[in-house]
Amino acid sequence: MLLFSALVAGSFSLGAQAANEIAPAALNAARFWLAACIIGAVVVATGGAPRAALRAPWRYAVLGVLFGIYFYLMFEGLKTAPPVSAAAVFTLTPVMAGAFGWVLLRQVTTPRMALALSIGAAGALWVIFRADWSALMAFEVGRGEVIYFFGCVSHAIYTPMVRKLNRGESPLVFTLGVLLAGAVFLTVFGWHDLLATPWVALPGIVWVTLIYIAIFASASTFVLLQFATLRLPSAKVMAYTYLTPSWVILWEVAMGNGVPGALIWIGVGLTVLALALLLREE
Repeated sequence: MLLFSALVAGSFSLGAQAANEIAPAALNAARFWLAACIIGAVVVATGGAPRAALRAPWRYAVLGVLFGIYFYLMFEGLKTAPPVSAAAVFTLTPVMAGAFGWVLLRQVTTPRMALALSIGAAGALWVIFRADWSALMAFEVGRGEVIYFFGCVSHAIYTPMVRKLNRGESPLVFTLGVLLAGAVFLTVFGWHDLLATPWVALPGIVWVTLIYIAIFASASTFVLLQFATLRLPSAKVMAYTYLTPSWVILWEVAMGNGVPGALIWIGVGLTVLALALLLREE
């Protein structure tokens, strides 16, 4: 999950540069198909998928749609939301994942975990509102952040649903099923965007982003997330997302986009504190 958070962070910085150059549905349909091909090749090379994995294929459809919605709304939101701010919205996911984990799996959130989630949410809100107390009091949230928030709701449902719907399939095989289902969903949903996209004339940043999100922010992170969700409570899995704003800041600095203001770091510090509390053993 530490590696997951670092890889995911890159999709915010790159995605913000590519979001206005291509329709989100077209980008993510291509991304899911490419990631499915990569994972499919690995599955074939390691012995293929057992016949038992084909039982109840509706499970993959449910998860594929949930993750497809998440990624579509993420790139729709990145059209206007700054990368660090969007990453802060992502850190609200553990709170929601904890709630859905209780509803779907009866996973109990301990008092210390609840405190940590609250601290992390407070830090996320501080970053989302750009450390502006008056904006926070007026609850002035950008359109991009609102759009992406609903995507994060879908992600929060997805996390406990993986454990609920997995029937012993390996992370690789299960990931392949989810990717294929998500690819079909996004292809149908974004068919007109796919046809209207001038693929040959797209700027280089779109292709860089597509390759990155397909290999590192899809194929790799899907496997990492499946592996973790089968071994950790949903809230603790998503706790690592609290590191995402910090990773995004490093990505932004590396790409020459500057460093956020000093007050923003207060919120980032709170999210890191939340992670430290969540990872301590009970």
